[in-house]
Amino acid sequence: MNSIAADLMVRINNAGAANAMNLCCTALLASRQRSLTREQLTQQLECYLALLRNVPYSPDATAPSASASELIDHALQMNKFEVEKDTIGDIIILPREQAVLMTYYRNNIAHMLVMPSLLAALVTQHRHLSRAEVLRHVETLYPFLKAELFLRWEKAELAGVVDALIAEMLRQELIVVDGDVMSLNPSHSRSLQLLAAGARETLQRYAITFWLLSANPAINRSSLEKESRTVAQRLSVLHGINAPEFFDKAVFSTLVLTLRDEGYISDTGDAEPEETLKVYRMLADLITSDVRLTIESVTQDDA
Repeated sequence: MNSIAADLMVRINNAGAANAMNLCCTALLASRQRSLTREQLTQQLECYLALLRNVPYSPDATAPSASASELIDHALQMNKFEVEKDTIGDIIILPREQAVLMTYYRNNIAHMLVMPSLLAALVTQHRHLSRAEVLRHVETLYPFLKAELFLRWEKAELAGVVDALIAEMLRQELIVVDGDVMSLNPSHSRSLQLLAAGARETLQRYAITFWLLSANPAINRSSLEKESRTVAQRLSVLHGINAPEFFDKAVFSTLVLTLRDEGYISDTGDAEPEETLKVYRMLADLITSDVRLTIESVTQDDA
């Protein structure tokens, strides 16, 4: 994409607006069964709202001033969700037939939550991580996130963004910080896991492409795109991923172009297997073992 269009997209994203619908969809799609109790949904919206208010994505981004409970009431009035009542309380469900449409709402604010989601994924999967390790992960993966979601920060700004988010996650008691080391706070692990799930599908997609590139450093760009999409389609069927963009052509095209821009592949020679394998291992640690096994079985099946 040319730089004027990309710049325009960054500016549009800078004015991102979180609302009742996109926040509820983000939380419900993050849960395994697309359902949460009202109490869980309230807690998750409180987590998102605090992040968006206390560490705003940009000066122009907006978050609603209403409470989490008021936002849920408003979202329920849109008649997109089902509510099951039992003796304990309400369970709010995103019906399967609505799930694909609801990814559209979620994607409208994905860029506003992707960095806290990535940090949550790091802490959830690694349990204990130093600030330096967090920053190394973020700096490695950021160029891909930036290209895909038209994020606003330059690489030099990432340390400040990470520090602000760590401070807010600590304030929310999502994590515990001891000296330089961040750890999961077991009493808030559900909120952290749901936050981490916001980055789950993106990280799975990157893992697919880095695995294919590691397994076949001589692969050309169009084959890498095509094979990545094929694996993503298989993954979506086997692991119930409802998002249509999961195997979208444009998403993988952007990813492969970024691989070139970042020097992982060139137009002339093979990829550097050590580098691509290093990033694949980083990504493999951030996805569940069942998804990882599906990805790694692909080249073995084809061999």
